[in-house]
Amino acid sequence: MIRTLQPGQRCEVWIASATGASELAFATEELLLEAPNWTLDGGALILNGHGALWRLDLSGGLEKVAITGIPDLNNDHILAPDGSTIYLSANDGHIYRADLDGGEADRLTADDGWFHFLHGVSPDGQTLAYVGIEAGDFTQPGRLITMPAAGGPSALVDTGPGHCDGPEYSPDGEWLYFNTEAFTDRPGHAQLARVRTSGGKPEHLLESDTVDWFPHLSPDGRLASYIRFPGGTEGHPADLPVDVVVVSTSDWARPLHTWPLFGGQGTLNVNSWSPDSERFAYVAYPVSTSIGTP
Repeated sequence: MIRTLQPGQRCEVWIASATGASELAFATEELLLEAPNWTLDGGALILNGHGALWRLDLSGGLEKVAITGIPDLNNDHILAPDGSTIYLSANDGHIYRADLDGGEADRLTADDGWFHFLHGVSPDGQTLAYVGIEAGDFTQPGRLITMPAAGGPSALVDTGPGHCDGPEYSPDGEWLYFNTEAFTDRPGHAQLARVRTSGGKPEHLLESDTVDWFPHLSPDGRLASYIRFPGGTEGHPADLPVDVVVVSTSDWARPLHTWPLFGGQGTLNVNSWSPDSERFAYVAYPVSTSIGTP
């Protein structure tokens, strides 16, 4: 399903840092943009909107990326370490690869009966991590799965019981970070975790009363951002009060700064850190007649 703005709603793309500073980079009442990635040169953000991919030049305007041979996109997309290739999830449940400059996309996943939601690429560019939903049955928990970036056989990673989502590699390639319901009996109570890429028992990173999703590490590994939903939230829905949080990876329990906003789905689904690890991007969706600073 393609998301659109509600009457009176605005899409705001923000850039923030661990110092607590934030600035509005772009706003529109015409297009619902989601899930920013930062380009390797630091000059632009890549987002999805209305089933397509968009490039937001931070010194200019917004331009659609002309990718062909792919169905409507969802908000799961990541750049390869080479900075010129992008991996994409589409609404047909498959993962694709394309040139960031545009052109024909290649499908990577097989017709294996699963839906594939991309989230991570290994630092050496050789492996993808995604969430698999068997038979597209969303009453079933998502599973963490890896596959060769060029396509090929997949491998299940044991993250314990319950739904998991957002698997993403650490900068050193030693860990996969994700959110999971494995540590609780409360429906939907996602918590942050990690598991070694070599296997082993998942580690609980932060025990909280909130519903915590999508941990994203900065390229230097020192900081992490994530989105915090109110306790009792099931899934990661749109259009509710949430917090974007930044922590030191040495102390997940003590936020360095928090940005409250109206958003959720689309706000921080993919890694949005700048290449220099100084800033990150997120999206808010306030319903008002004027832009307000979160």
